[in-house]
Amino acid sequence: MPNSLADAISPYLRSHADNPVDWFGWGEEAFAEARERDVPVLVSIGYSTCHWCHVMARESFSDPAIAEYLNTHFVSIKVDREEHPDVDASYLSAASAFIEGLGWPLNVFVTPDGQAFHAGTYFPPVALAGHPSFRDVLTAVTTAWHTRRAEVSAGAAKVAELLAESARELAEGAAAAGGAAVPLHPSTAVLDRAVTELVGYEDARFGGFGGAPKFPVAPALSFLLGHGDANGDGPMLALRTLKLMGASPLRDPIEGGFFRYAVNRDWSDPHYERMLYDNAQLLSLYTRAWMLTGAPWARHVAEGIARFLCDVMQLPGGGFASAQDSESTVDGHRVEGGYYALEPGDRLRQTPPALDTKVLTGWNGLAIQALARAGFAFDQPRLIDAARRAADYLREHHVRADGTLVRASVAARTSTANATLEDYGMYARGLLELALVTGNVCYATQARHLLDSTLPAATDAPAFRSPNGADPVLSGQGLVSAIDPSEGAYPSGLSATADAALLLHSLTGDDRYRLAAQAGLGLVATLAPSRPLAYGAALRLFDELNGPIEQLVIVSPDRFGAAAANRPAITLHDLARRHAAGVVASVSESQAQAFAAAGFDLFLARTAKAGQPTAYFCRDFVCQLPITDPAQLPPIAGTARLLSEIAAEAQQSVRSHKR
Repeated sequence: MPNSLADAISPYLRSHADNPVDWFGWGEEAFAEARERDVPVLVSIGYSTCHWCHVMARESFSDPAIAEYLNTHFVSIKVDREEHPDVDASYLSAASAFIEGLGWPLNVFVTPDGQAFHAGTYFPPVALAGHPSFRDVLTAVTTAWHTRRAEVSAGAAKVAELLAESARELAEGAAAAGGAAVPLHPSTAVLDRAVTELVGYEDARFGGFGGAPKFPVAPALSFLLGHGDANGDGPMLALRTLKLMGASPLRDPIEGGFFRYAVNRDWSDPHYERMLYDNAQLLSLYTRAWMLTGAPWARHVAEGIARFLCDVMQLPGGGFASAQDSESTVDGHRVEGGYYALEPGDRLRQTPPALDTKVLTGWNGLAIQALARAGFAFDQPRLIDAARRAADYLREHHVRADGTLVRASVAARTSTANATLEDYGMYARGLLELALVTGNVCYATQARHLLDSTLPAATDAPAFRSPNGADPVLSGQGLVSAIDPSEGAYPSGLSATADAALLLHSLTGDDRYRLAAQAGLGLVATLAPSRPLAYGAALRLFDELNGPIEQLVIVSPDRFGAAAANRPAITLHDLARRHAAGVVASVSESQAQAFAAAGFDLFLARTAKAGQPTAYFCRDFVCQLPITDPAQLPPIAGTARLLSEIAAEAQQSVRSHKR
């Protein structure tokens, strides 16, 4: 069968359309072909900005002899891990039974029924130290398939059995957590110990965690930055790392974006792909760091990331590309990172690294959230407008008539891949943030609809689920779990949806959202504190569950208008931009009324007193008297002195580390 990738949605798949390999896209058709021919299946997973994926494509998948062998002895499937994260997660779990150091490209050999029996990552065309040649691997797999079929099938069945058992245990845990009257979550003392463990991982010289390679690990930094332990160890560690990382080779000082990771401990020799999810989360972190400390370096880095997102990553239609490639052509030569070694003027004479123009719902939700809050904090309407354009693109192209979401699109062509829980949670969270800074209740009602669609009707069911259901091919092969709680470089679908649910509870007072978040997070209540580097998003939410709900609403007279309410001359709004309450909203009187009428009880009876902008500061929905004098606006209880001390000590620590 000829290569069938030319018309794929995914740019990654289309980049393999000219390979002599007879690639299939993900689907049942490929497995049916393998059953008919009685041959094994190669499932090759990668993404368009992956350097070693490019290398293997050039070296092995473009080799006519290797392609002929593949076409004769295998059925080959190419998968974009960003389009099909559930497929990627399933095969990563299976591959972990065979190899350590998992990564991409991920090449998994499976039976026609989808059961994995061998796996690897990058295979060179010629054997190198520690790496057998791809042809040798293919030959060995073919020999085993024909001469030791019973052994291969038994091993594959054992792996499938272990994965199915893990899925059953997770489903049972989800049901138990969903049915608990008051799901438990780790105490503050337990979270303090998680911070202590992270402090022990700190690279005291260069910042970050451990040695090499080194990743930003944004979810863990977010947990640390917000954890109010008595000594301020968490925020100090987060601020030290953010400052050192912002001044390191991991960040492009010209265009402002961060690269995915660094090969070396000092953040040098980065892998030059720039991911939307990294930069969106880091924008949120640096914005938050500036709000807490007022540090100029935090604002400088945040504004650079925002500029990169708006000028480089945002597409003409309004959505954000998923990534920018690590490679480009400089002076006629294809190189990794060469573009970023150029000065600004020299860059203008070169073609920038290509964007993966695939718009992913969840990752765009992260960008919407980050840009909306940064635009409010820095009084930059351009950033809020960028967030609004992305939200409107998703509403037009990624929401089906039945209310379910689309996972991905390219140039408004939508993917058939199922939207996952992360798409619902991240998009809803972004919409809620956008509603708070624009005063547009429509974004909040859309977010509530998305969250409601993830809540089960039965009280003993898991707390959240994707309305789109499981991938049908994986489901047919018995490779689907109820909920995947694992976190990587960004929050899991479980954490993202719980985050949105907690914010929705803060806006509505509806306890079912808080209880759903508690039940969902209960799945990792034991696991997360024992692995804090891998579960930062969940730990941050446990912190939130342990503390009071603090809310600040600024209401301006209608005659000021939404734009005027954000003018720097209005001092209450200046303070609101820097306020660390969990919920900060800026609305006009008519907007407050619209929120209240739509069931967002935080806005009930919120008016502008005496025709002046008025602040309502609340703790657990109990509000102080309305404030029109900025001097009366309270800081978050107990944090003002601590934060000033943290900022000073962090600055001193950075100076000491540099010496």
